[in-house]
Amino acid sequence: MATNAIDQTRRMLSLVTYLRERPGARVSDVARAFGITQDELIADLDVLPMCGTSFRGGDLLDIDTDGDRIWWHNPDDVAAPLRLAADEATALLVAARAVATLPGLREGDRQALLRATAKLEAAAGEAAGASSRVSVTFESEGGVFADVDRAIAERRRLWLRYYSPARDELTEREVDPIRLFAVGHTYMEAWCRLSEARRTFRLDRVAEIRLLDAPADPPPVELRDLSEGLVQPAAEDPEVCIEVGPGGRWVAEYYPHDSAEELPDGGLRITLRTPDPASLRRLALRLGRDGRITAPRELADSARRAATEALAAYGE
Repeated sequence: MATNAIDQTRRMLSLVTYLRERPGARVSDVARAFGITQDELIADLDVLPMCGTSFRGGDLLDIDTDGDRIWWHNPDDVAAPLRLAADEATALLVAARAVATLPGLREGDRQALLRATAKLEAAAGEAAGASSRVSVTFESEGGVFADVDRAIAERRRLWLRYYSPARDELTEREVDPIRLFAVGHTYMEAWCRLSEARRTFRLDRVAEIRLLDAPADPPPVELRDLSEGLVQPAAEDPEVCIEVGPGGRWVAEYYPHDSAEELPDGGLRITLRTPDPASLRRLALRLGRDGRITAPRELADSARRAATEALAAYGE
């Protein structure tokens, strides 16, 4: 099951203490102790070596695994008390104060963060004064997040004005929220009454939001495992073929695909699936001379017409 960033951070902090006390611990035993799969544990172990006692690196955790056991090679090197430079303390204090203002943060987590911030301020001395003159807010998503969080807690329906970049338009719709989650951006998963289907909405694309008195009543749905990313095409989704030159090879890195065949000019022939092929027209326009849609024919013709119309608009 996918976990949110806060839960994963808690687990990884506990993992550091656990491994320090159990050198050579077995992967299977550690995964069982934390209630996660071995793959999830290995993913955590891939991140831990990038952590340490300095934002600039240096005293990083030297942790690795041979697939059976886990070894921490420098536990004593990172056991010394944390020492922060003035700019590091300032950055940490600004970030902590900003996170503490997030709507939807559990009160227990907020209080723990405020206590930690107070201790850091006392230790930082003059740096704490400098950080107090800098503030970060989350105005673009904060109010939307709060309304969605409240709607989920109170099981209420929401009215949205939502921007769809695929169609470049604002739509109005009523939705029954199911959950909030973050994968790069913050999203709401909800049952959309306009399309009568489950949809995912990015919070920074919500132009207007209003809580309704009607109760939320989404049909029973199985929550998707988002550990593999937000976009997970299904086998029954329409197939699209895109040919890109060397300058468009990045498409294979950013879009889940079935295959990527090398072309003689250094480009790729990429085959992918999507429930909304029309959304790839914007990709074709972005690629310009670095790529083109070759199949299905209707989509290729549609992308060509869109490019022609765009060029004509520049001419006018």
